[in-house]
Amino acid sequence: METGIKLIAKERQEQITKHGFNTEWDSAYKCGELVTAAKYCINLKGSNWPEGWDASFRAKIYAKSYKERLVIAGAFIAAELDRLLLVNTDKQ
Repeated sequence: METGIKLIAKERQEQITKHGFNTEWDSAYKCGELVTAAKYCINLKGSNWPEGWDASFRAKIYAKSYKERLVIAGAFIAAELDRLLLVNTDKQ
């Protein structure tokens, strides 16, 4: 059985290798967009996704199970942590 942390790490690695969403890409986000995306993956109640996140991406997320959305949300949080470590600050 895979653990939550392994599932999140696997998803984050897929974001990087399959989709090209690496730390350099994520460094363009400066206003909490990755955390906002994680929030919407979990609760699905908002339509105010970060600017530039297209409707087809949101539809793919919404089609997933709650467990799968939690994994994706965890990977978004990991991406935000990586971004903060890259800029070496947690003041953002």
